[in-house]
Amino acid sequence: MRILHVYKDYPPVIGGIEHHVRDLAEAQAAGGHDVSVLCTRPGHGPTIEAVEHGVRVVRAHRLATIASTPLSLDLVRRLRTAAPDITHLQSPYPMGELAWLAAGRRPLVVSYQSDIVRQRLLGALWAPGLRLVLARADRVIASSPPYVASSPFLRRVRGKVAVVPIGIDVARFAQGDRAAGRARFGERPTVVFVGRLRYYKGLPVLLESLRLLPGVQLVVVGTGPGMRALAERSLDLGVADRVKWVGDATEEDLLDVLAAGDVFVLPSTHRSEAYGIALVEAMAAGLPAVTTELGTGTSWINQDGHTGRVVAPGDAAALAAALREILGDDARRAAMAAAARARAQSVFSRDAMVAAVMDVYAAAAAAAARHAGDAA
Repeated sequence: MRILHVYKDYPPVIGGIEHHVRDLAEAQAAGGHDVSVLCTRPGHGPTIEAVEHGVRVVRAHRLATIASTPLSLDLVRRLRTAAPDITHLQSPYPMGELAWLAAGRRPLVVSYQSDIVRQRLLGALWAPGLRLVLARADRVIASSPPYVASSPFLRRVRGKVAVVPIGIDVARFAQGDRAAGRARFGERPTVVFVGRLRYYKGLPVLLESLRLLPGVQLVVVGTGPGMRALAERSLDLGVADRVKWVGDATEEDLLDVLAAGDVFVLPSTHRSEAYGIALVEAMAAGLPAVTTELGTGTSWINQDGHTGRVVAPGDAAALAAALREILGDDARRAAMAAAARARAQSVFSRDAMVAAVMDVYAAAAAAAARHAGDAA
């Protein structure tokens, strides 16, 4: 099967969806499929092509970036001239969706990752186009049942939505070296956060909660536009000596960081946190988690009282209480850690994800064939 993935970025650009597309594309290529990725190139250089781990990657020339959306005329041109058996588009990505509308080629599978939350003007302007793409798509993939129920865009097309959790190489995340991590960070009770430092991640709330947790240290993996302000905030709160800013970690280094932790925290405050791939990775590493109830996939991945705790967003006292509960009870923490790893193994494996996506492709191809027959 000739498969074309479309998204704005691709590794080495760091991001959960970027890594997800890479994992899926490489697994499909290893399975014998002809797999290409069409994305945009960071910066403003000419379009480049390369074969990476069996996947043909085309990084189209980028004209500009507006509201986190790369603009590329070459991406439109290349999508119009491509001839895949399946186009798999990650959404929301207005440029990619517009390019597909211009190409009009089926079958199309859309992975709907999140509603547009912060860029409200862009979201309002593009909403008709997004609804049109979802209406014309042959199948739509959502990453969790709660997001299907809570997204106004997915509810409109519920009949053709398949839930396929984003999967990872679960076994790999059990390979971290706790001794190496502890040698780096020390023996204090350790809370770990992994993610881009964006507005919706809730780091200010997490820093506030740390003030209520004397003796506990926080290890932060990731960078982003809010990093300087967060570091200054940690100084203002008097917790700077207990915050370790790791920056962007390599995939190998991340394993040891997770192994050094006692609990993972994802304190997000907005629905932009639709899933939480870093959360799945931490659970696979055997960390209980504390997350927030956003009506998205995070509190479906992390089950309150079983794999960790779920608290209200934006509540530093509740976040601190949940962390204190887990850190203060070794037996309960061990039970939650075991449950977290078991859930990751049973629900979020990469092999299961790839198989489910290929089933969706088959259903999309059949739907496109029926549509062509009806049109004839």
